[in-house]
Amino acid sequence: MALKTAMALAAGILLAGCAARYTPTPLAANFPTTKQAKLQAAYHWGVISDNIEKGVAAELKKSPPRPVFINEPKDPTPFQRALATQLTTSLVNDGYVVSRSPAGSLKVDMDVQAVSFSANRPQYRYHGERAILGAGVWLLSEIEAPALLNIAAGAGAWDAYDWFNAQFAPGATPKTEIIVTVSVSDQYRYLARSTSAYYVADTDRVLYGIVDPKPEEPKLTRTFQVRGDM
Repeated sequence: MALKTAMALAAGILLAGCAARYTPTPLAANFPTTKQAKLQAAYHWGVISDNIEKGVAAELKKSPPRPVFINEPKDPTPFQRALATQLTTSLVNDGYVVSRSPAGSLKVDMDVQAVSFSANRPQYRYHGERAILGAGVWLLSEIEAPALLNIAAGAGAWDAYDWFNAQFAPGATPKTEIIVTVSVSDQYRYLARSTSAYYVADTDRVLYGIVDPKPEEPKLTRTFQVRGDM
């Protein structure tokens, strides 16, 4: 026991000695693991619209009831148009008066900021993979310190593996994300505000207002400089 304690103490001193005490900039560190939904269908747009409406409605109940007006952008993207339509439906179904005119109404503004990060960002999932142990028997290993979880029950192991991984969107981490902000205000103040972020499929960027520039066409002519007498 004393030997193990001495070894642990020595290892701690060694690691502490290797750490830099002073650096010119903060060290880059990862955030704790979180999950962010990936929008892949119009149904998902309705889900987030309902979620936004519930948050906004909870704040509106704190003030005297007034009609609301959905201030849709002049040239909405397909996503913004769907969001305005579905938000209107959710508010009406929740008992709110949605006005067709801004006069005398609270204004609901929707801001969608689409951002592009670098491609090929890493996608970390659960540790462990399935492996065959014998005819009709599979092993699913998932390491969750300090425990090791083993599931080996024929088809049940396969189902457990799929259950573990079904929550993750397939493919690499998308480079495209959107930040959706919905605000309810009058001419003097904000009464409710909701901001959330989502991944979107890189192949659907145009639905969120991102138009990638066309690649430059190769030049078919070349210019030569002639020197000397003709």
